[in-house]
Amino acid sequence: MIEAQILPTPTGPLALLSHEGVIVAAGFTADPSEMFARLSPRLQESGLRQVADLGRPAQAVRDYLDGDLTALDDVELTQPGTPKRQRLLTALRQVPPGVTISYAELAERAGMPRTAARAAGAACAQNLIAPFVPCHRILPSTGGFGGYYYGTPVKRWLLTHENALAQTSVL
Repeated sequence: MIEAQILPTPTGPLALLSHEGVIVAAGFTADPSEMFARLSPRLQESGLRQVADLGRPAQAVRDYLDGDLTALDDVELTQPGTPKRQRLLTALRQVPPGVTISYAELAERAGMPRTAARAAGAACAQNLIAPFVPCHRILPSTGGFGGYYYGTPVKRWLLTHENALAQTSVL
């Protein structure tokens, strides 16, 4: 069974979906079925039910919102993808809070400089586990915020939250 919990955040509700204690999807929506629809057919066969508390992953989100910017880093998660996509997602998860990089730099950090921005952008667009896999930290080299599955205002809020706290932890 896929278990879902909706958490309030300053930028709107965040749906967390867990299978056997591992996060398989997370996104800024009040409707967990939106995230459920993006899962593999194998996982969808498990069914979906909403629960009051997913435990550690939910607490990690609360801790992140309260200022512990590394709280999401240790939550166990899994999502599908080719070996290349998995390398990009791993590199993405290693971008620290308060830091932004370009899509081309993400590809380079994943050891795939020839893949460049296109593959990195596709990995971000297909990311099922925001903000645990922080695709919001990737910006186009041409400037601006670029796209974000949950909208630019959510991406802007996440970056502002992290930047403000990262700055104060340096002082």
